[in-house]
Amino acid sequence: MRVAGFGMNSRATLESLRAALAAAGPAEALAALAAAGPTEALAALGGAGPAEALAALPGHAAMVAELARALDLPLIEVASVAGIPTPTQSPRSLAAHHTGSVAEAVALAAAGPGARLLAPRATSPDRCAICAIALAQPGTPA
Repeated sequence: MRVAGFGMNSRATLESLRAALAAAGPAEALAALAAAGPTEALAALGGAGPAEALAALPGHAAMVAELARALDLPLIEVASVAGIPTPTQSPRSLAAHHTGSVAEAVALAAAGPGARLLAPRATSPDRCAICAIALAQPGTPA
């Protein structure tokens, strides 16, 4: 199962999210993994995470939920991404969320134990949203 995780800033729009997902999805790195199936869920930071971390991403889960509804995909809310190792190391993300990339960490957490990123994270053209796609380890429920 593929899970698309998102990170965004306060200026992100639904179109920002769509553009980031489009940039992450058709990457050549994903072509070889076509047998794994399409993106099957979207993931967002939300739920019962620390208030200060969620305040840094106002409306994050709500906006990703809107995209999930539009695409007829389930939404997986990840309560915390603190301590999840990611290839990208953004000082801003480290300070606010204790992980290098919210998008990468959310995708990995939602895809479950043993998940791996399929390609580098992708940024929307307006630079307001980031998407990373993770592949769940076979047999692992998300």
